[in-house]
Amino acid sequence: MTTPLTLTDPRDPRLRDYTQLTDVALRRIREPAEGLFVAEGEKVIRRALAAGYRMRSLLLTEKWLPVMADTVEESGAPVYLVSPELAETVTGYHVHRGALAAMCREPLPEVSQLVEGAHRVAVFEDIVDHTNLGAAFRSAAALGVDAVLVTPRCADPLYRRAVKVSMGTVFQVPWTRITPWPEGLTALRQQGFLTAALCLRPEAITLDELAARRPERLALLFGTEGDGLTHRALDAADTWVRIPMGGGVDSLNIASASAVAFYATRR
Repeated sequence: MTTPLTLTDPRDPRLRDYTQLTDVALRRIREPAEGLFVAEGEKVIRRALAAGYRMRSLLLTEKWLPVMADTVEESGAPVYLVSPELAETVTGYHVHRGALAAMCREPLPEVSQLVEGAHRVAVFEDIVDHTNLGAAFRSAAALGVDAVLVTPRCADPLYRRAVKVSMGTVFQVPWTRITPWPEGLTALRQQGFLTAALCLRPEAITLDELAARRPERLALLFGTEGDGLTHRALDAADTWVRIPMGGGVDSLNIASASAVAFYATRR
């Protein structure tokens, strides 16, 4: 079993993977560039390991060492014990769950490789809120979506907040970035996917109509918070789809809308 090391200096270079976790702009650039992401909490860490991600190190407060003892033994990664106060100083927030793991990213697969054998995929365009993206991934996992594609400007599914909100299901649903965008939709169409864009246009068919068609291969497109899909994405799609609304409500947020669409089109 790896011998835990007690660290007391927030400037210790061994803590570098965990510094300034609340600085979204910094972490979005740094983590992909350095091939790492941070998993928070026992369940999420275990799901990352179960999905095959390799641990770089584990940061724990004392009371979490017995809980994570088997993980410590199996991973062989360095384990750093810190006080709750030091953890907060380093990360920038109170680490409620007392356990953080720096994990190694895997290379993203090509779109053609990812969707091979898939019947239903979700495409998220320029979603910037990590909470919404994490919630959408959780719905995708729960409702049987085979793969997720995110556009180049979309939030990072492996950012700590997205991973946490998804409860680790970002490790469960295969995903990659679709480039170029929206030209990449042509490749999906060539592989037999019907590309259906969720939007508010009155001429769009209803979600029930789309579900009744039971397409063999379906790609559901969702746009960013507020503005929805770009005109270029809408023009590139095969069909437009709307979720009928009542009560004076014109739309749902992306997490809710994607869950409704995933449920309605389940096989």
